[in-house]
Amino acid sequence: MQHRIIVLGAGYTGAIAAGRLARRLHRDDVAITLVNAEPDFVERVRMHQVAVGQDLRPRPFSEMFADTGVELRLAKVTAVDVDRRTVAVIDSDGRAGELAYDTLVYALGSGWNDQGVPGTAEHAYEIASRAGALRLRERLAGLDAGQPVVVVGGGLTGLEAAAEIAEARPDLAVALATRGRLGDWLSDKGRGHLHKVFGRLGITVHEHAAVTGVEADRVVTADGTAVPAAVTVWTTGFAVHPIARATTLEVTGTGQIVVDGTMRSVSHPDVYAIGDAAMAMGAGDKPLRMSCASGVPTAWQAADAIAARLTGGKLPNVPLRYFNQCISLGRRQGLIQYVTADDRAVSVALTGRIAAVYKELVCKGAAWGVAHPVVGLPTRRRRVVQQAARTTDPAAVKASA
Repeated sequence: MQHRIIVLGAGYTGAIAAGRLARRLHRDDVAITLVNAEPDFVERVRMHQVAVGQDLRPRPFSEMFADTGVELRLAKVTAVDVDRRTVAVIDSDGRAGELAYDTLVYALGSGWNDQGVPGTAEHAYEIASRAGALRLRERLAGLDAGQPVVVVGGGLTGLEAAAEIAEARPDLAVALATRGRLGDWLSDKGRGHLHKVFGRLGITVHEHAAVTGVEADRVVTADGTAVPAAVTVWTTGFAVHPIARATTLEVTGTGQIVVDGTMRSVSHPDVYAIGDAAMAMGAGDKPLRMSCASGVPTAWQAADAIAARLTGGKLPNVPLRYFNQCISLGRRQGLIQYVTADDRAVSVALTGRIAAVYKELVCKGAAWGVAHPVVGLPTRRRRVVQQAARTTDPAAVKASA
């Protein structure tokens, strides 16, 4: 009897976890199924590039997971029953099905968050998904010179989107609206470089401008100011997939699954949550922010913990921490802000062309790591402890290890 591992979602975290598990465990002992609605990998950190017309290299999962033992199930997840240990899906052909698991890795991630602001869902564009980026791409391509584009949100996604659009379409009037000051979390050097690049690109910045309404041709801020917008790009954070909230898993108020240091659910030990779906704690006992930088280490941690518990190995005890924040500012400029372990900016920052190259290497490395999830680690497959392979009781699995 094989131990059934189901991984839900094949973004950076889910795909890495599935591949890492396949290289850690014998395929005779485990059956690993990766459930995803799309047949190829989406480089989410590059969606601002897609939005301005750049084409990315296709990365089909059929090639990435060839000969690994990972079975790809092209399906949309509609429900999870953590008490019965089943997942309800609708396959790509429209047929409904149900999958049973012994261990579940929940990596359904997040999407854009309209924050409940009136008019956002009807009038704004998002770049948290490929579909959203392609929709924005079509709209931007149809804009005439001089028309205004407003990016709402001054976080990493907003900065990258504004810079990319302004560089690709210098004929448009690009603006960014942010609740605080532009780059107020950055070091003096980082903030200075950001202002310089935005100035060169002609981006108008509206600081201390919380957007409280979105209309077809403008956004309205808290003080009543109307900012013209033929296109509004909404980048004010992410909202987790709603399925976890509908289960009996212990979740936070935002719907993230509460996990321990090995990414294991504190309420259901046969469930692991990774990436944006997890409420995981990092350095300084601070929650990890939703990002690729947070998600990839949680995928490593979960996969290694599952393998250890099934094979009698040593549980991973790797601190989850940050090193830098990588920001692309178009194709020719970048900003690498070095940070403390708990994500606070230090005085050191890398800027300019070399920072753009650095960020590009990070993006390429993240995508490459999806197909090569155990770089620098032994790839010898370990045998599952026999009684663990023959039980669906996670307590017994842990005891056997």
